[in-house]
Amino acid sequence: MNQKRIVIAGAGLVGSLTAVLLGRKGYKVTVLERRPDMRSVQIPAGRSINLAMSNRGWRALELAGLTEEVRPIAIPMYKRTMHDEQKNLTYQPYGKDGEAIYSVSRGLLNKLLLNAAERDKEDVEILFNKRITDVDLDGQVLHIRDEETGQQQEIRYDILLGADGAYSAVRNRLMFNDRFSYSQTYIEHGYKELHMPPGPGGKHLMEVETLHIWPRGEYMMIALPNPDGTFTCTLFFPWEGKESFASVQTGEEIDELFRRRFPDLIDLIPDYREQFRHNPTSSLMYVKCHPWNHKGNVLLLGDAAHAIVPFYGQGMNAGFEDARIFTEMLEENNWDFEKVIPEFAEKQYKNGHAVADLAMRNFVEMRDLTADPEFLLRKKIERKVHEKSPAEWVPLYSMVTFRETGYAEAWAEGLRQDRIMEQVMQMPGIHENWDSDAVTDLVLSLNKTVK
Repeated sequence: MNQKRIVIAGAGLVGSLTAVLLGRKGYKVTVLERRPDMRSVQIPAGRSINLAMSNRGWRALELAGLTEEVRPIAIPMYKRTMHDEQKNLTYQPYGKDGEAIYSVSRGLLNKLLLNAAERDKEDVEILFNKRITDVDLDGQVLHIRDEETGQQQEIRYDILLGADGAYSAVRNRLMFNDRFSYSQTYIEHGYKELHMPPGPGGKHLMEVETLHIWPRGEYMMIALPNPDGTFTCTLFFPWEGKESFASVQTGEEIDELFRRRFPDLIDLIPDYREQFRHNPTSSLMYVKCHPWNHKGNVLLLGDAAHAIVPFYGQGMNAGFEDARIFTEMLEENNWDFEKVIPEFAEKQYKNGHAVADLAMRNFVEMRDLTADPEFLLRKKIERKVHEKSPAEWVPLYSMVTFRETGYAEAWAEGLRQDRIMEQVMQMPGIHENWDSDAVTDLVLSLNKTVK
């Protein structure tokens, strides 16, 4: 059963987790990573975007037996905290009964997964500085260049799993196949990270167990807590326009932006001018493609199959779910890779397309609607209905974040719920009577009739 030569392209989060899952079943796995070993080199600052671990991610880690190792580096966030331009705060719970998403450092989690994958070196081998330059799909041979020496080599595979990210070399080769559909879309916003230092005694300078948002209509800042007392702040900002990376560059322009838009951050990030000017500015894009496989021996996973923008916090979670579902399907089918690979790809690709759409929708919600009283009222109504009838009404965010409902199913249900709530919000006296039984009954009644 375990004699197949399995090669995983990419030692990022999804590739490392997949190596753990397959290595623990006794498979010989070789992981190829074009970058140096992140455990032995300094990782450039400003490009991480902290992760938001939710149920899908935890479930995959549980399958790998790593939950308890990850918990110490994960900080629960039970709600959103919205900051307005007058430094006022409003709050929006994420779920109910203590439901939370978890802030996790990408770098710390990736290192943990690499260590876990390498524990049994007889089964998992990770080779760094190895760039895939071509894939011979017919001969099942990878052409590799060593990034340090320039040496060329070939590696044969029985199974190739492309977990090599948004600019996947494996996917790039599949794009030359007949009837391979592919789209790549850059959005009009980029991002820049800012580092908020700890306060006296290493304490956090803002409330810890919450995701902080500065919604500003066309853009936003977010901040996620880290275990060392710091916050990772990320500005999602237009590339061009009146307020944009193109128009805000000098110290005076940066000062004016923060005084007007982010006044409560000025004292919390004393060197915000220097960080804004010198930290890198990165682009944001999403990918949709189909099929994710080539025959029964090549499969795309994670960002290689469905790179998304980070606004739903589902990029890592969706990738981890790929690894979990793929492994479970293999287990159910007696580890028949040739059978499972095309079945998994056909089953999952619609979910990959849907999570890309969900992430873009949530960008609008976070940057704009979280500052809208009408939107916040709607969310309060949905939360109340969910608490009263949890089996009949599950809000879209809960389906995506706290359950494992397929993304495509959740997206379709969310659009249906939109149609219901548009009617509910037109109810006379809704602002005064939003928490009445009449409103709850109307939601549940429409839930039975609206298609």
